[in-house]
Amino acid sequence: MEKTHLNPSEGNAWTRLTSSKWFVYILVAPLFLVLFAYVVYPFYQTFTESFSGDHALSNYKNFFNIASPANIEALWTSIYISVISVICCAIVGVTMAFLLERYNFPGRRILSILVLVPMALPPLVGVLSFTFLYGESGIFPRMFQHLFGLEQVPFSLKGIWGVIVVHTFTMYTYFYLTASAAIKGLDPALEEAATSLGAGRIRVWTKVILPMLTPSIVASSLLVFMISMASYTAPLMFGVERTMTMQIYLSRTNGNLDMAATQSMILSFVSITFLIIMRWYQNRRNYQNLSKGISVHRSEVSSKGMKVMATIASFVGTLILILPILVLILISFSVDGAWKTQILPTDYTLDHYQALFTDERTWRPIWNSVRMGLVATFGNIIFGVAAAYAMVRLNFKGKTLLDILIMVPWALPGTVVAVNLIAAFSTESIFSFNQVLIGTFWILPLAYFIRHLPLVFRSTSASLVQLDQSIEEASRSLGATWWYSFRRIVLPLTFTGILAGTLLALVQSFGEFVASILLYSTTTIPLSVAIFQKLYSFKFGTACAYGVLQICLILIVLIISEKLSKGSAGSAI
Repeated sequence: MEKTHLNPSEGNAWTRLTSSKWFVYILVAPLFLVLFAYVVYPFYQTFTESFSGDHALSNYKNFFNIASPANIEALWTSIYISVISVICCAIVGVTMAFLLERYNFPGRRILSILVLVPMALPPLVGVLSFTFLYGESGIFPRMFQHLFGLEQVPFSLKGIWGVIVVHTFTMYTYFYLTASAAIKGLDPALEEAATSLGAGRIRVWTKVILPMLTPSIVASSLLVFMISMASYTAPLMFGVERTMTMQIYLSRTNGNLDMAATQSMILSFVSITFLIIMRWYQNRRNYQNLSKGISVHRSEVSSKGMKVMATIASFVGTLILILPILVLILISFSVDGAWKTQILPTDYTLDHYQALFTDERTWRPIWNSVRMGLVATFGNIIFGVAAAYAMVRLNFKGKTLLDILIMVPWALPGTVVAVNLIAAFSTESIFSFNQVLIGTFWILPLAYFIRHLPLVFRSTSASLVQLDQSIEEASRSLGATWWYSFRRIVLPLTFTGILAGTLLALVQSFGEFVASILLYSTTTIPLSVAIFQKLYSFKFGTACAYGVLQICLILIVLIISEKLSKGSAGSAI
C-alpha cells in the first residue's frame, strides 16, 4: 500500500487562514456573489419589468383579462398537462420499478436494460421520434390507413393527450430510477407483518409500500412537473396552441418584453407553489425505515399462463422502448423531401452523416453545443462542489439562504430562466463586466450553468453526507492542511457523486432546448435548435441525423460515467 507523506510546509498561510473564524465566509462569499449576480439579480429584473407599463399592475390585469382569455387558458392548460404528466409518469415508473425489482419473469433482463432507453432521448428528439411514429402523418397511422383502405388515418397522437403520452414516455425514468432505489431498500418484513394482520394486497400497497416511497415520488414529481411546465416542442408538434411556454415565446418574439416578464413571473409562482406543496406533503410524516433493512428477493413467476403473458408483455414493451430510436436511425438515412405520403421513406442516402462532419454550417451547431456544454459544466463542478461542501461541512450564517438560492433555478422552467437573463443582460451591468451578453456566446453557457448547478450540488451533497467526517479530521490532526485534506481525501472519496451530477449536467446541456430557443443567435445555434429548424424546413433526414448524433453523445457520456465510477470504486477499495 503506497504511503502518503503529508507536507507540513505546504502553505503555512493556508493553515493560518483556515484556522480563522472568517475562513468559512471567504469560502462562501464567491458562491453568494455568483448566485446573487446570476439568479437573484436576473429574477429581480424580470420582476420589476413585469410591473412596467401604463401603471404598476397593467400587465397583470391584461394577463387575467377575461375578455382576452389566451393567457388564462394557457396557464390552465400548462398546469393540467403538468399534473396529468406527473400522475401518468408516476404510475408507469413506479409500476415498472416494482415489477422489475420484485419479480423474475421471461424477458426481465432485457427490459431492465431497455427501460432506461428514454434517458438517451433528449426531450426534443423524443417528440420528433413520436411524431414520425404516431403523428397524423406517422408510420403507424399511415400503415393502418393503407391496410384497411381508409380515407383518413384511423388514429394519431394529437392534442393534449398526445403531449401527455410523449411526456410519459420521455419522463417516466425519473420515477423509475428513484422508486427502484427505494424499493431495493424496503424491508419485506413490513409487508409480511401487514399481511399477517389481515391486510389485502391493495391495502399493503396503499398503507405500506407507497408511503415508504413518498420521498422518492415527491422528488420525481417536482422534476417532472418543472419539465412539463417548460415543455414547448410537444405542445407545438401536437397542436396545443396555448401553453405558458408558447405564450412567453410569442411575447418575446413580438417584442412585448413586459408581458413576457409578467408571464414568466406567474409561471414562477405556479412552479414554486407546487414545490412548497410537495415539500409540505413530504414533511407531514416520517419515512425512515427503522427495520433491519433486509434486501428484497425477486419472486419467480410460476404460473404457465402468467409466464406467457409476461413474455408477450416483455416483447411488446421492448418494441415500444426501442422503436423511437430505430425510427430516428431509419429516417436519418432518408433523402430530404422524398418522404411524403409513403408509409416508409423510399429513397436513402449517407449524405446527412457526411455533412455532419464535412459541412461547416452543419457541423457548427454540434461544436457549439459541445463547447457551451463543457464551459457550463466546468462552472457547475467548481461552484456545485464548493456549495455542497459548505452546506454539509461548514457552519455559517445564511446556510438556509444558500440552499434556497441554489435550488431556485431548478424550481423555475427554462423559459423563465431565459427571460430573467434577457431582462438582466440586455444592457450593460457590473455583473456582465459592462458588456451586453444577449447575442454573445456566453449567454447560453450561463443559462446552462444556472439551470444545472443544482444537479452537481445535490449529487455531491449526497456523497458528502455519507462520508464520515472523522476521516477528514484525522488527516488534519496529522498535520495536513485543509486544502491538502480536501484534495487528497474528500475529492477522491466523493468522486462518484460528483461525477454523477457532472455528467447529468453535461447531458442536460447537450439537450437543452427551451432556454436555448429564446437565447441563441445566428452564430451560437446549439444542436437542439438546429434540429428544430431542420424539422420545420421539412429536412427530416438531417434533423434525425442530428438527433442520432445527440443520442450518441449522451450514450458516450453515460458509458464514460459507468467506466469512471467502476474505476473510482476499485481504487477506493
